Amino acid sequence: MLTALARTATRRPLTVMLLWGLFLLLGFGLGTGVFARLSDNVPEVPGTESESAARYLDELDPAGSSITGVVAGTPVADAGLRAEVERAVADVRKVAGVAAVPDPYATPGMIAEDGRALIVPVTLEGGLDDDAEERTLDAAAERIREIDAPEVHVSGGPLLGLQMGERAAQDVKNAELISLPVVLALLLVVFGGLRSALLPLVVAVSGIAGAFLALFLFSEVTDISVYAIQVTTMLGLGLAVDYALLLLVRFREERRTTEDVVEAVHRTVAAAGRTVLFSGLTVAVSLTGLLVFPSVFLRSMGLAVAAVVVIDMLAALTLLPALLARFGGRIPPAKSPGNGEEEGRFFARVARFAARRKVAVLAVVVPVLLVLALPVAGMSIVVGDARQLPADSEARQLQDTVAAHFPPGTGVSPVVVVAKAGTDAATADRIRALAPGATTRELPGGGAVIEIRPPGEADGAEATALVERVREIRGDAPVEVTGTAARLVDFRQMLAERAPWSALTVLAGIVLLLFAFTGSVLLPLRTVVTTLLSLAAALGVVVWVFQDGHLAGLLGAEGLGALSITAPPLIVAIAFGLAMDYELFILARMREARLRSGDDREAVVTGLSRSGRVVTCAALLLAVVFAAFMTGGFSPILQIGLGLTLAVLIDATVVRMLLVPATMALLGRHAWWAPAPLRRVHDRFGLWEEQTELPPEKVPSGV
Repeated sequence: MLTALARTATRRPLTVMLLWGLFLLLGFGLGTGVFARLSDNVPEVPGTESESAARYLDELDPAGSSITGVVAGTPVADAGLRAEVERAVADVRKVAGVAAVPDPYATPGMIAEDGRALIVPVTLEGGLDDDAEERTLDAAAERIREIDAPEVHVSGGPLLGLQMGERAAQDVKNAELISLPVVLALLLVVFGGLRSALLPLVVAVSGIAGAFLALFLFSEVTDISVYAIQVTTMLGLGLAVDYALLLLVRFREERRTTEDVVEAVHRTVAAAGRTVLFSGLTVAVSLTGLLVFPSVFLRSMGLAVAAVVVIDMLAALTLLPALLARFGGRIPPAKSPGNGEEEGRFFARVARFAARRKVAVLAVVVPVLLVLALPVAGMSIVVGDARQLPADSEARQLQDTVAAHFPPGTGVSPVVVVAKAGTDAATADRIRALAPGATTRELPGGGAVIEIRPPGEADGAEATALVERVREIRGDAPVEVTGTAARLVDFRQMLAERAPWSALTVLAGIVLLLFAFTGSVLLPLRTVVTTLLSLAAALGVVVWVFQDGHLAGLLGAEGLGALSITAPPLIVAIAFGLAMDYELFILARMREARLRSGDDREAVVTGLSRSGRVVTCAALLLAVVFAAFMTGGFSPILQIGLGLTLAVLIDATVVRMLLVPATMALLGRHAWWAPAPLRRVHDRFGLWEEQTELPPEKVPSGV
């Protein structure tokens, strides 16, 4: 199959390049429209109590969205400023789609006690379509910003989502401007030539276009999170470079033995293309675990990122062969085998050391990784608020200004209790008594809505405890709880219930793919265990930095007491797939060496010496891409970026250079073992690379 794909690409290289050129135009033209469709409604989970109660309220008593303006930095009692604010309030009330704007000077709680700030809340009409809502938001926000005061900020509600989308677009642009030149420079160091260095970037740009287009298409049928654009773009760029790097290194090796460029391309795709195919499949399978969760956010992220991985894989297996067929003759072959062995000598020495001192290596490395993983035991997640945004963003400035001038809890989303018709008065009274200042409003047709302001953050420990307390005392009464805290409680419960099934789905898929790749039963199990170790260590450091606040300032962040609700599931799913990516790079070389020599231990050393450089370079390139996306200062992306960077670097160095040879030496020839029935299945259905024929007596046992 892969050979046929390579022949098609090399037979019609200009046609293939033209088709990918059209794909690029589509991705950067139509696909970039996704930036206007991004949503910050991450914690909604269909079928949960919080979602059911919110839908009930929307149907029975539809209310419009709301935004908030804050005016600060000067005495708000000043006659001139008061006149300006009152004129602005009057003008905003006239904007089509605005339902209500209370007079901040006549409404209790709208003016700060220090007299240097006031709040202007704006409520929109219910039932507005997206275009009408956006026009209303723009007109209302712009009029408030025209108030002449030292500080005027407007955000909240749907405006927050739009601002986050704009910030995401700018961060992606900046990250690409930073990462692409650095990646090019590193590729120049790796290959020593501009042509060789540029080809992976061409494939990488295809990955970025694929990220935009995939997200745009998914946005037609589901909500796309504001976090999705950065995550998919960083992966689209990083994996495309990885796959192109692997194929280009193999192409230069094949050029040592043949002057026929097209034949070298065919051999490259027939051998290394198999690794790229399985790598793409393993990353995609790792992301299918997100489909087990009913969360729209997690499902859409899983589908979108998997689509980008497949696009990268196809670009590497079609576009790159076409480019090589057209321009590969100008790319010099790899150094002679002698020099190549010199290059791999460091990795060979490390592999031999780890194999000889296998018990000592395991006794040192495993405890270190477990210590790094310890903070995971205390991990907490929150929905998050504007504090996750950079300090120069308008939403963050609004929240900081309110926090500086108003009492704690001002503007915090309440815990919303829907007491449907039939709820007894005693139950309603007990719920209202849970916190001071609870308000009640009647619902059409009976029932009421009780809003309780939590003493801390909208998704803090006090708020979630309040939700759980309401659910405990309601008994059999028809009472449901919604709001930010309730959604977080339901999201956590959903994760706890579905995580085991998600893990089982991913592990089953990975084990099957690795068995098809290696023909071994023990290698997939060994791979999963070592990968989980590196993943837990990386996640532990993320918790230590962003939840506990250690060294967070070095990254332009702060300890928030919890991780973003988006970070842990995405770090786990994506990092697991990337680890499998490098595992396949190494196993492919080990297997080749084993089939040629028949020596199990020497195959491990040879495989690492031949793959160590490309895996290290690939990990470094991915780390550069992830680090570039961390320059935006958006806390969830910082968390995801740091987690993936650490996972990749730990996996490509500590795990692949030390744990892999140590565990392979510990298993010995049994590493490639499989029961006879499964061996026959693999002989019939497994995929094999083209190999030089070996005499029967030199074929390793179990092959």
